[in-house]
Amino acid sequence: MTNCTPSLAQAQFDGNITSHHGAESKEVLSTNSVDGSEKISGVGERKAREVPPSEAKLDVPPNGGYGWVCVACCFMINAHTWGLNSSYGVFLAHYLDTKTFQGASSLDFAFVGGLSISQALLVSPIATICTRLYGTRTTLLIGVFFETVSLIGASFAKEIYQLFLSQGIAFGWGMGFLFVGSVGIVPQWFTTRRSLANGIATAGSGFGGLMYSLATNAMIQNISLGWAFRVLGVLALVVNLICACLLKDRNKQVGSSQLAFDYYLFKRIEYLLLLGFGFFSMLGYIVLLFSLPNYASSIGLTPRQGSVIGALLNLGQGLGRPPIGYFSDSVGRINMALAMTFLAGLFSLVIWVFASSYGVLVFYALIGGTVAGTFWTTIAPVTAEVVGLQNVPAALSITWLALVLPTTFSEPIALEITAANDGRYLGAQLFTGSMYIAAALCVWFLRAWKIGELEDIAATTGRHPGEIDAVTALPIGEASSVCPV
Repeated sequence: MTNCTPSLAQAQFDGNITSHHGAESKEVLSTNSVDGSEKISGVGERKAREVPPSEAKLDVPPNGGYGWVCVACCFMINAHTWGLNSSYGVFLAHYLDTKTFQGASSLDFAFVGGLSISQALLVSPIATICTRLYGTRTTLLIGVFFETVSLIGASFAKEIYQLFLSQGIAFGWGMGFLFVGSVGIVPQWFTTRRSLANGIATAGSGFGGLMYSLATNAMIQNISLGWAFRVLGVLALVVNLICACLLKDRNKQVGSSQLAFDYYLFKRIEYLLLLGFGFFSMLGYIVLLFSLPNYASSIGLTPRQGSVIGALLNLGQGLGRPPIGYFSDSVGRINMALAMTFLAGLFSLVIWVFASSYGVLVFYALIGGTVAGTFWTTIAPVTAEVVGLQNVPAALSITWLALVLPTTFSEPIALEITAANDGRYLGAQLFTGSMYIAAALCVWFLRAWKIGELEDIAATTGRHPGEIDAVTALPIGEASSVCPV
C-alpha cells in the first residue's frame, strides 16, 4: 500500500457505520461514479484537511483471520436483534386476533412495533458516545441487558403500557446499543473481502427473521405467549452475550472517530434529498414488515400461514441484500438504490394489491422481500457519494434521528387506513407502494444532482465525467494513487 494522508486513511473506516434491519451495507471504500462505469478506491472527503505524511499512521487490515469470527458474531447479533424484531408481525397478528390486552386498540399494538425500531435509532447517538468513552464491549453488554430485560418483562405484561415499556421501548434500546456497537467492526478486518464479509454479516437479519417468524408462532400456539417471550429472552441473552465477548474492534489501529453531528449538512439540498429517501422508504418498509402476517389473516389464511408469509419476506431480505450491495460496484450505488426502491414500490402496487390467495402472497413475500430493505443496504455507500467519506458518521447519525418519526408512525397510519376501510388493506397497500415510489423520486433527483456535480468537476479539470471519483471528486488515477485498497 502506498503512502497516504492520515485523514484519508482514517476516512476509510469512518464511513463504515451503517444501518440495517437494517445495518447492513456494502463497504464505502470501493465505489463508483453514478454511471457505474468504473471501480475506484474511496480515499477521503473531497474537502478533507490534509495532514503531513510524517504524521500518517497507516493500518493494513488482516483481510480475514479473526475477522471471520467477527463476521459470524455480527451475523448472529443481527439475527437476534433486527431478525428477532421482524417477528413482531406474528405477535401483532396474535394480539389483533385474540384481544390479549383488554382495552388496547390496534393502534396501540402498532405503536409497540414502531417504537421498537424508532427507539433503536433514537438511542444510537448515545450508544456512539458510549462506544467512544467506554469501548465497544461495554456498549454491547448494555444492549444485551436491555434486550433480555425487555423480552422477559414482556412475558409478564398484563397491561398495554407494560408492553409499550418492554417490547417497545426497552427492546429498542437494547437493539440500538447492540447495533451501534457491532455495525462498524466487520469492515475494520477486511480489504478486498470487505464486501463479501459485510454481505454475510448483514444477511443475519433476514435469516433471523425467517427463523423467528416461524418459531414465534409455533411457541405461541404450543407453550403460550408468556413462555414464548421467555424462551426468546433466554436465547437472545445467551447468543448476544457470547458474541459480545468474542467481538473485537480495531478502532485504535484504524483511528476510527465516533463523530456526532454536523448541522451544516442541513444546508445541502442533496443531503435533504438523502433524508427524503430514508423517510419515505421507512414509511413503506415498516408497513410491509409488520402488516404482511396480519394481511394474510384478513384474507382468510391461518395464523401458521401468516407466520410463513412473514418468514418468507425475511428470507427474501436475507437473499436479496447481499446481491444488491455486490452489484452496486458495477451498476453504481445511486443507480442501484433508485432501481431497487422503485421495484419495491412497483411490486407493492402490481402484486401485493392483487394477492388474494396463499400462492400469490408467497410469491410476493419472496420477490418483494429481496428489494424491500434496499435503504438499509445502500444508505452508507450512497451517503459517502453525497457528503464524502469523512462526513459519513455525522450524516448517518442525523439520518437515524430523522427516521424516528416514520418508523414510529408508519404502522399506526397503515392500521388506521385499514380500519377506515372496514378492515380492507387496499388503502394500506397503495400507501406502501406510493411511499416507495416517493423515495425513488428522491433518489432520482439525487442522481441528477450527482451527475451535475461530476460534469462541473470534469469541465473544470478538462476530463470526462466518467474519469472522476464519485466520492473524492478527484480524477480516478489520482485517487487510486493516493491510497489504494
